[in-house]
Amino acid sequence: MKRWFARSLTLAGLLMSAQTALAAQAYSMPGVDQLPDWSGVWESVGGTTFDLSTADPKGARAGTAGARQHPPYNAEWEAKYLANIAKVASGTLPDFNSYCGIPSGYPRILAMPETMEFVVRPEETWFLTENGPNVFRIYTDGRGHPPPDELFPTYGGDSVGHWEDDTLVFDTVGVKGEGYQLIDRTGAITSDAIHGVVRMRMISPGLIESKIVLDDPKAFTGPWNVTRQYRRLPPGQKAYEYACAENNRSKVGPDGFTLTLDTKGKVIDQPRK
Repeated sequence: MKRWFARSLTLAGLLMSAQTALAAQAYSMPGVDQLPDWSGVWESVGGTTFDLSTADPKGARAGTAGARQHPPYNAEWEAKYLANIAKVASGTLPDFNSYCGIPSGYPRILAMPETMEFVVRPEETWFLTENGPNVFRIYTDGRGHPPPDELFPTYGGDSVGHWEDDTLVFDTVGVKGEGYQLIDRTGAITSDAIHGVVRMRMISPGLIESKIVLDDPKAFTGPWNVTRQYRRLPPGQKAYEYACAENNRSKVGPDGFTLTLDTKGKVIDQPRK
């Protein structure tokens, strides 16, 4: 039985390798010298309200009382968003990103407040954010998403893409939704059915633009189109280590779970699933 199982694993591995190789042959990866120069340290433009174009009031900062944006929510999810906006105003909205050790996830990774770096290779692109732990991987070697029975939800989801000249186009599915992460501190959320497509390119020296299209059949009535930009900092800048948990003083409850505190230090429930 053990020998048969080991042989099965070997055959499965060979099959997957062959499928990946065929996929890579179908998609012609660019050479290193054909890729754009995204080196250096970058910062997001415009603050952390995810959709700056629908920020209400205009220029509203995520996390301030009454601030919101206008995703194309259906009635059920608009009500959920309004409930979160009320929690922001009362200082009782738990932000999963503040739990230390939990990644920011997708699509929040596209609007982080601290600096970030891009590592661009023909077969893969990484987003490395100073606010950790956040490593966002986009595979551009010709592979597709795993089959549905092998795709389990994670914070960042599963991203595959390709290059169209100087534009990185990537598709993201398999993302944890409501109850696990926020889009930003206005309290915006999505479901685990979210599907994103991003077109990312340098539009001028030192300025990258991401055109984001989000679909969520559970939460939205139509696509949510968002544009974000990132500017390159002057030469010599570096991304610093960000150890959120190092100064974490959150209390631990009798069940062993870390309790969440509001802005006044009062214990509020932490969602657990």
